[in-house]
Amino acid sequence: MSSKIKILIVDDDVHIAELISLYLNKEGYETKEVYSGKSALQAFSSFAPHLVLLDIMLPEIDGYDVCREIRKMSNIPIIMLTAKGETFDKVLGLELGADDYIVKPFEPKELVARVKAVLRRYEPREESGKKIIVPNLTIDLGNYSVTYHGKQMELPPKELELLYFLASNPNQVFTREQLLDRIWGYDYIGDTRTVDVHIKRIREKLNQQETWSIKTVWGVGYKFENV
Repeated sequence: MSSKIKILIVDDDVHIAELISLYLNKEGYETKEVYSGKSALQAFSSFAPHLVLLDIMLPEIDGYDVCREIRKMSNIPIIMLTAKGETFDKVLGLELGADDYIVKPFEPKELVARVKAVLRRYEPREESGKKIIVPNLTIDLGNYSVTYHGKQMELPPKELELLYFLASNPNQVFTREQLLDRIWGYDYIGDTRTVDVHIKRIREKLNQQETWSIKTVWGVGYKFENV
């Protein structure tokens, strides 16, 4: 059992949580169900999951705050579950560090597919020799680390992969659709706003004036400009 991938399911609807757990168990995952934000944070420490399925509307502590607290401790993948389909709610979840979102009601098979897609993106990669070095910045894809002005930065894997991909193709413009395909994969069911959110978070973390920068090419997409 300890060798299985562990998934923490956080939803105040017991029936939904049990249904999700049933489908994930059939796929070979180990699951734990909790029904409030407070119990989610407690279970996160004791259960040590590899992925969290996190409802937004929770008693005691809502899903946004749970996501915020988890991100202070870990970069493991988080998929938000929400009955709200508005763009604002999706973007807020992504800005807080969620990796994906799925709107209720959803098909359990679709949720399982999303879980597998996100976990694939977090699998260790055999790319130990891949490193980008520009002034004041080192991006090492081998050990998934970013060093900025000599300080180790905390970037979730998709932010790091996006930064690495752009920096490894300096001065080349990529559309949002191309970046979605390259970083999130062709099976990702999100929208192009996802790219904008992650670019914004990268810029906030690497916010000093440099000879390089991530430029917005209006009407097209983004490029890593290195002069």
